[in-house]
Amino acid sequence: MEFGSVLAMILIGAIAGWIAGKLMKGRGFGVIGNIIVGVVGAFVAGMIFPALGFAVGGGVIASIFHATIGAVILLFLIGLIRKA
Repeated sequence: MEFGSVLAMILIGAIAGWIAGKLMKGRGFGVIGNIIVGVVGAFVAGMIFPALGFAVGGGVIASIFHATIGAVILLFLIGLIRKA
């Protein structure tokens, strides 16, 4: 994996994590936590969406959208675990 790929993944993860934190009404985890949630959320969405037959497309905007949906799902699951 090249440095540019890693940098793009971190940047997209940060944006997706920040958007997901705003959508989930303050369930963000700070800058580093949001990056982690965004990257892991993109991974989660990458596993779930193909199984459902859902395709977003290519490009940066589609990647951010994809990662944001995954991060929202991840934040929702973390919220359920915290309440239990």
